Amino acid sequence: MDVLLTFTGFHDPYFKGLVGQEEQPGPILSLLTARSFEQVILFSTPKTDQVTLETQDAISALYPEIDINILDMPLDDPTDYAGILKGLREHIREIQEALTDATFFVAVASGTPQMHACWFLLCAAGEIPARLLHVRPPHFVTKERPLVSEIDLTSNEFPIVRSQLGVLSADEDIPVDWEATVNQLGIVGDHPSMRQALEVGAMLAPSNAPILIFGETGTGKELFARLIHRLSGRPKDKFIAINCAAIPEDLVESILFGHKKGAFTGASSDQTGKFDSADGGTLFLDELGELPLPVQAKLLRVLQDGLVEPIGAQKPHKVDVRVIAATNRDLRKRIRQGKFREDLYYRLNVGEVKIPPLRERRSDIPKLALYILDKINGSLRKPKRLSQGALARLQGHTWPGNVRDLENVIERSARLSRQDVLEADDLLITEPVTYADPLDALPEPFPGFSLEEFIGSARKQLILRALETAQGNQSEAARLLGISPQAVHKFLQRSKPDFNRS
Repeated sequence: MDVLLTFTGFHDPYFKGLVGQEEQPGPILSLLTARSFEQVILFSTPKTDQVTLETQDAISALYPEIDINILDMPLDDPTDYAGILKGLREHIREIQEALTDATFFVAVASGTPQMHACWFLLCAAGEIPARLLHVRPPHFVTKERPLVSEIDLTSNEFPIVRSQLGVLSADEDIPVDWEATVNQLGIVGDHPSMRQALEVGAMLAPSNAPILIFGETGTGKELFARLIHRLSGRPKDKFIAINCAAIPEDLVESILFGHKKGAFTGASSDQTGKFDSADGGTLFLDELGELPLPVQAKLLRVLQDGLVEPIGAQKPHKVDVRVIAATNRDLRKRIRQGKFREDLYYRLNVGEVKIPPLRERRSDIPKLALYILDKINGSLRKPKRLSQGALARLQGHTWPGNVRDLENVIERSARLSRQDVLEADDLLITEPVTYADPLDALPEPFPGFSLEEFIGSARKQLILRALETAQGNQSEAARLLGISPQAVHKFLQRSKPDFNRS
């Protein structure tokens, strides 16, 4: 007999998801759509009594064949580890004595993080001979990441989850869960072009060869570099990132390779360079195309023989650094212009990863938007959702700033709207600076087009943008728009946007 053990939480039995007003099944009901159980035991606390009863009713209505039991845990503080462990141990002994032939499963999606940790501790120690079940939110479920994942901590052999690529760390004995690493870093994308880029990065990771990442601004080049570093087997904390474009030209060599005291005017002490800081790990050089030519020559030497020579040093010394570089520039064009060394290009371009811009993987935009909104909701007093119309507008935009642009729009819109559900015209999408005629952006009239709706939506957008620029000051926003403060006040009375950041 299969028995499910689980706390209940405030997303049970149903909750309003990130899209529209439609209710979605909570973690427990979602789990029951994927796995069948003869019995479900719900652990209830004083704060979740009503939720537990509603969950019991919902399970009974959908799965009348399941036997449901409720066990009370009188926890004053649902984050108290000692109280949770004590209550679980008392109940588990009783359950095991009553159900001697049962196979136990534990769901770690409902309840507090402290409750989840206690389940893990008891299962790992063997006090509860159960398998842990993790339920993903529906909008994060993919073909590679199923709704329910299972880990058997009571197995004699530690469970090994191999990625579909079979990527191994440099040790070759330690398997790397490639999908889990992608999830931990917050990389979202199922489009074939994105999957191909991820797979190329994962396959290149175990080697020590330098890698060159190409991608437009805001595509997530540093995230890709971190993914490759994580899968390389090098120490996690040995990832050093530096933006080459942000360093003054006369300091680049000193910052990258270090200098000795007295090497030049102002060198009052020794300075450790980034290559030495990254020794044993990975150095990520962002905006590589901005490096001055003299520094490029010195970088080439480091890549060729692994020797670093600080300014003013008597001799070079050896370092073990894996170099990952990134650029949004066309390096071949810069080579033709004499601004980038051809030999450095070929030395770096042993492995090449091309990250697609967001406009070329539009099918990823809804999932990305929901992932971003989910993170933002954690800092808002009142969580927001997106309407289907808002998702459609996001998916139809070209996103010149890519994922970073999308993040900014969703955060700006969520924080400036007090509505529970963001509609399409609540999205504050700012077009890139252009000197073209702004009237060129007007839509083409079509059957069913409403001039009044379009003008109303445009008015709302302009007032919200003015309020954002004026940081919520109504008089200043009115001055920017050339309208009266009373008109802005009247607009606020109707829509009541929230300018208080959480």
